[in-house]
Amino acid sequence: MRLRALLDTDALGLRLLGGEDELDRTVRGVMTTDLRDPSRYLSGGELVLTGLAWRRDAGDSEPFVRLLAQAGVTALAAGEAELGRVPEDLVAACVRHRLPLFAVHESVAFATITEHVVRQVSGERAGDLAAVVDRHRRMMTAGPAGGGPDVVLDLLGSDLDLRAWVLSPTGRPVAGPRTAGDALPPEVCARLAAEHLAATRAGRRAPHRVVLGATTYSLFPVRGWGQRPGAADRPERGGREAGGRDARATVLSDWLLAVEADAGDWAEERLDLLYGVTQLIAVERDRRDAARTVRRRLAQEVLELVRTGAAPAETAARLRVAAPVLLPGVGAAPHWQIVVARVEWDGGDPDSGPVAQTLLEEILVDPRATGPEHSDRIAVAHDGAEAIALVPLPAVAGEHDGFEAGVRAEALLEAVRDPLTAGLDGDGRVTLGVSAAVHSAEGLRGALEEARHARRVAAARPGRVCAAGHQELASHVLLLPFVPDDVRRAFTARLLDPLRDYDRRHRAELIPTLEAFLDSDGSWTRCAARLHLHVNTLRYRVGRIEQLTGRDLSRLEDKLDFFLALRMS
Repeated sequence: MRLRALLDTDALGLRLLGGEDELDRTVRGVMTTDLRDPSRYLSGGELVLTGLAWRRDAGDSEPFVRLLAQAGVTALAAGEAELGRVPEDLVAACVRHRLPLFAVHESVAFATITEHVVRQVSGERAGDLAAVVDRHRRMMTAGPAGGGPDVVLDLLGSDLDLRAWVLSPTGRPVAGPRTAGDALPPEVCARLAAEHLAATRAGRRAPHRVVLGATTYSLFPVRGWGQRPGAADRPERGGREAGGRDARATVLSDWLLAVEADAGDWAEERLDLLYGVTQLIAVERDRRDAARTVRRRLAQEVLELVRTGAAPAETAARLRVAAPVLLPGVGAAPHWQIVVARVEWDGGDPDSGPVAQTLLEEILVDPRATGPEHSDRIAVAHDGAEAIALVPLPAVAGEHDGFEAGVRAEALLEAVRDPLTAGLDGDGRVTLGVSAAVHSAEGLRGALEEARHARRVAAARPGRVCAAGHQELASHVLLLPFVPDDVRRAFTARLLDPLRDYDRRHRAELIPTLEAFLDSDGSWTRCAARLHLHVNTLRYRVGRIEQLTGRDLSRLEDKLDFFLALRMS
């Protein structure tokens, strides 16, 4: 129980004389003594009751209080029956040692206080155990009845008055208190994640203490089941942990538990409780990873078909299977984007493929989204050291906010750049490449090569966390005459494949219309006369070209891109 609860119990007759800021301390037991040195009988956490018979003069208070503080006593309660009041020298000594001091009215027997504390502590421990068992059962229950990490965080809040949040390595809130107004601001989440990654890579022992303004946070790593952070697996400088395991293999993928408290002066029992909480959360993390197996396998199958040059019809059939899994409830076939990521370390790549896969799954979650549902639309495979994501985009604008416009390279890294830079710690890099959206299976191979080339463009830039997208590739094709053939194919496929596919299905002659429009310098009348079309028909065709490609033929740069694509094809 807490000291505050003792003070609020009128029947105990306690009056606070000092230590108002320490009333959240926990009482684990009670002891009555008048010995000058009772430390040998103390184990820490007790409320010590004394009648002051040990005090002969004012000089006795300081050594007595010092011994109690060194023994870890929670508070001291002094009876007023012997001296009529609590001496000022005892009050001053308790203030110096930050030991809360209560005065016990002469009408209250010490036995009454002892009985009350013992009864409350025993009852609360039983209640805590029942709550732990019940919440653990609920958290481990599959399906909607299971509460996930939120349940165990509720336990910390209701029973221990500890506000806590689970954060991803990029600072995305995974779980937290469900009380309105208790959500952490995004900038605080990012700072806590950055501090945690930096402390882990520097080899500092957990929990990590972070002070932001007037608030102190203690950060606990959420690792695999049974891996209690401690001296046995404390990473050394440079990322090597005891036992030979390279910390870099997991530092960018482990969750963390942020507790609004200073764990520096906690008892070992309370630290063990929090480490146990991290293991419960690790079970939920493993469950969510297992739930991604189907989506990862779908991405891997599509990637294998594209990489081996399978027939477009076979790839399209696999995409039709993937579409309702990744984008449920959308009738029309989605468009697709490819995102490629790679994590590279100085002195070698410690199992970097799975690390990049897990990290890319995290980066692709919309930071505005809450809960696991949004991550269900992410399918990421890994090919060697490279992670490759298949991102679905609704074909109809306005559906599924956050995805209809597609993902953009730099936007993916805006919220995660600082945490990742801290986790890389000067000896690693994360690079991303993003393709344009494609509308059919035929365009996926070009999109894959485009995303890979964009990642190589990002890798050529300074900085630890870099990204590039298809927006940068047009200028590279225009300015570099000797770009690789795969990049040329990616560039032309992205612009022309949607038009060719539409022409095959509808005989709309969009490609000839595009060529004539460019040859006519964008003149509507000259182009319509050349094609023997009405101007309104021409406007309809040009509008369809712009709709299928996402370009604007009134812009010079888009005209140049189409001109280059037609020349290179």
